[in-house]
Amino acid sequence: MNEVIDWFITTVSSVDPSLRALIAALGMFCETSFLVGLVVPGDTIVFIAATGVTNLSEYFWLAGAVLMGSLAGETFGFFLGRTLGRRIRDSRLGKRFIGDTWLVAEAYLAKRGVVAVFVSRFLPVLHSVVPLVCGMSAMRYWVFIRWTALACFVWTFLYVTIGFLLAEQFQIFATTFKGAGWVFIGGVVIFILATHFAKKRLSRRELGEK
Repeated sequence: MNEVIDWFITTVSSVDPSLRALIAALGMFCETSFLVGLVVPGDTIVFIAATGVTNLSEYFWLAGAVLMGSLAGETFGFFLGRTLGRRIRDSRLGKRFIGDTWLVAEAYLAKRGVVAVFVSRFLPVLHSVVPLVCGMSAMRYWVFIRWTALACFVWTFLYVTIGFLLAEQFQIFATTFKGAGWVFIGGVVIFILATHFAKKRLSRRELGEK
């Protein structure tokens, strides 16, 4: 297993850091954009990109690119909502793919205000709808972007840091510990499960979901 994980990390690391950062940024732009964010696994793209980081310079370069991609996607969603939000909401496409989620997002924003902007970044599906709803509301862009920037900052450094640290620790122990590959996989699984249950708990607390 060590050989497989080493091959994987080496392959990711061999990609030019600028290209890797660009791919991650584009992934996050799509992940935070309306509808596209429902199918593009931005978190997976960022995590994989982070495993290829080999030094602090690359770490901050990747984190900065991911953050910028996130903010660009959030901004796109906000102004899309401001210009075409109601038309999208009432369209056949909006009703088919979003449905009740739109109503949930509107009710959540009305109830929690700017807190909803921050928290929604960590909620499944809702994170790509709330920016449009904010754009449709009376909320000013600079209020929206301040709160979503804070959320994107936390999200970015969480995923980039975990990916970077897991890969770094694997490389440290792989030469002396034959089970390092399994430990790496275990760390990834634990992180996935932890984020999944954290999101579920947050959804229950904020939205009253079961």
